[in-house]
Amino acid sequence: LLEWYDGAARVMPWRVGPEARRAGQRPDPYRVWLSEVMLQQTTVAAVRDYFRRFTDLWPDIGALARAPDDMVMAEWAGLGYYARARNLLRCARIVAGDLDGRFPQSAQGLRALPGIGPYTAAAIAAIAFDEPATVIDGNVERVISRLFAIQTPLPAARPEIASHAERLTPALRPGDHAQAMMDLGATICTPRNPACALCPLREMCRARAKGIAGDLPRKAPKPQKPQRAGFAYVARDAHGGILLERRPGHGLLGGTLGFPGSDWSEAPDPAPPFPADWRPGPSEVRHTFTHFHLRLTVLVTLVAG
Repeated sequence: LLEWYDGAARVMPWRVGPEARRAGQRPDPYRVWLSEVMLQQTTVAAVRDYFRRFTDLWPDIGALARAPDDMVMAEWAGLGYYARARNLLRCARIVAGDLDGRFPQSAQGLRALPGIGPYTAAAIAAIAFDEPATVIDGNVERVISRLFAIQTPLPAARPEIASHAERLTPALRPGDHAQAMMDLGATICTPRNPACALCPLREMCRARAKGIAGDLPRKAPKPQKPQRAGFAYVARDAHGGILLERRPGHGLLGGTLGFPGSDWSEAPDPAPPFPADWRPGPSEVRHTFTHFHLRLTVLVTLVAG
């Protein structure tokens, strides 16, 4: 696997490749942390430009810690899951202010910081500090499921996957091993039409031997997402101004600007922000979040003066 990775590693702006590692270059924990937070629930393709902008604006943990909240939130706009941006700032300020700019070097120590869960802690510890921490993302789940022909559907299969992945995690080059597993899943052991003939692990892959690689991992049926509704109020004045409000700092979309609106529920209370001649907008807004579908009725008014 590592021999394959040495020749096939993906080039990413936050990664120190195997050749550079052999020459003595070490990964920057700040860049590893920033990339891993951005990559939570987000694709590599979507993250690249955001990562470059962030590191141009804030090249180290101290610079980010000093950045105004509004500026960071504005630069994050479009990546989604905005709690990540708020936790990013909280974490940066703790590391810069309380830890003298140095990240903890163990997965256990990293997990004590805001916004760093088990996967992110393991990834930072392995990639930045070469701790033999086991890193399991969706790509790794797929590789392990096929390598050991695990028939149990996800998510029930995760303990078995973790057990195999831990046994495979080496003491030598654990950071490169973690990235090699992820690259293998992203480029060869893909969800559809895996390129088994090119896989460096093909001779030991049980799913390939059984001819079922493309069927794994199995997934339990997803529960149907609930439907929620709400009202959004768009108030304009004669000069083109639009009324916005800042959402509370916690919860979904916390700390971001938006139109005044109702709660989002099965039977929302209209709750206009002030009495006015509110009229239906040209259309509804429909959006799907991770855990529910949302349908917003838009009401508009022109404010005099």
